[in-house]
Amino acid sequence: MPEPQHINRIELVAAEAGERLDVFVARSIDGLTRSRVQRLIEDGHVAVAGQRAKPSLRLEAGQRVSVDVPPPEEGIAAAEAIPLDVLFEDGDLLAVNKPPGMTVHPSPGHTHATLVNAILAHCTDLSGIGGVLRPGIVHRLDRDTSGVILVAKNDAAHNGLARQLKERSVEKTYLALVEGTPKRADGVIDAPIARDPRNRQRMAVIEGGRESVTHYRVVERFTGASLLEVRPKSGRTHQIRVHMAAIGHPIVGDRVYGKPSRLVPRQFLHAWRIAFTHPSTNEKMQLEAPLAADLEAALRTLRAAG
Repeated sequence: MPEPQHINRIELVAAEAGERLDVFVARSIDGLTRSRVQRLIEDGHVAVAGQRAKPSLRLEAGQRVSVDVPPPEEGIAAAEAIPLDVLFEDGDLLAVNKPPGMTVHPSPGHTHATLVNAILAHCTDLSGIGGVLRPGIVHRLDRDTSGVILVAKNDAAHNGLARQLKERSVEKTYLALVEGTPKRADGVIDAPIARDPRNRQRMAVIEGGRESVTHYRVVERFTGASLLEVRPKSGRTHQIRVHMAAIGHPIVGDRVYGKPSRLVPRQFLHAWRIAFTHPSTNEKMQLEAPLAADLEAALRTLRAAG
């Protein structure tokens, strides 16, 4: 029989009076959105002073809040015949040029047409370490970020790539178009990142956050924008987008950390190159993904403008 899934109980204490219960819980617990918290409250998983309460309850200073977080429901990703732009494939690895707009793995609200759905149709036997919703996935890209992503086809390859990622020996190079021009032609951004306490859907440079280091180099300048090569040395959520915004040069088209752009319908961020050691052969590998069509069109427009 499978082992029972245990509920995780989290105890909180309200420091100030007047905050809504759902807002307080979502702000206090990483990974819980306000809508998820509201469902937990409605299902009786949140108690204030031992009693059930409504999401709109205004807390009093010192009140104790108990939150029971059930384990996530494990689903099964279905294979879907979605075309893949394969950059490299052998018995251990698959490298794909992910298109913009494609989510890497299924999640609430995105259960179909993900990269996982596509690779399950492409490969009949994938590494199971990532779980049934993330088979073979060892790293990820944001939904609207295009470019190269690696997939492990067996557990040995998965372990080997995961170890390299942990040791930071995998070198990822992105192409990013940013607003304005950095003062230095190349530089290092060393600024800790954590979830934004004012908006749990965003990340931010926060004192005491997780160490985050990004190297950049200006490769082409335009009127009002610059094309950069960017190499993140750590792998924090939204790291490049957060760091570029933090130095005053947000990525063009980034609706979360910058502003929309008429030039491109999404953030101009592309995972261009990845360098690593093949987990079976120990061969030094370097794979590149051609720039996506919408980003190439944006560069042509800028170059034509002079």
